[in-house]
Amino acid sequence: MNAQTQHPHTRQAFYRRDRRSVGLARKFAWRTLTDWAAAERGDDVLLCVSELATNALLHGVPAGRGFLLRLVLHTEGALRVEVHDSGPGEVGCPDPTPDADAEHGRGLLLVASLADKWGVGERNPGKIVWCEFLVK
Repeated sequence: MNAQTQHPHTRQAFYRRDRRSVGLARKFAWRTLTDWAAAERGDDVLLCVSELATNALLHGVPAGRGFLLRLVLHTEGALRVEVHDSGPGEVGCPDPTPDADAEHGRGLLLVASLADKWGVGERNPGKIVWCEFLVK
């Protein structure tokens, strides 16, 4: 007997290196979540999309390039958010106690707090920073 393979839903969009891209990525993510009827954790997902897209623009997208936002809804109810960039640099563990006066350095701490899982994958060139949410 062959097990039937169920494929996840996937949507993706490419954004250029422009600060307006973060808002566009957030809107794309919201439309996708509502189309998939998976918006129950929408606020958390949108905040993580904003943080990962912002980090890509600030640290991972060289001039003349952009980043890819990919959303994947697996049949078992996990929503995966991936931001692919083509820049150098490593993503480290967030500092659990950032300086209270610092203007930066809390993005990945927020992602780690809101998402059920997060991590970094390799890409040549660049990296994939991802997070997952249980939505069903």
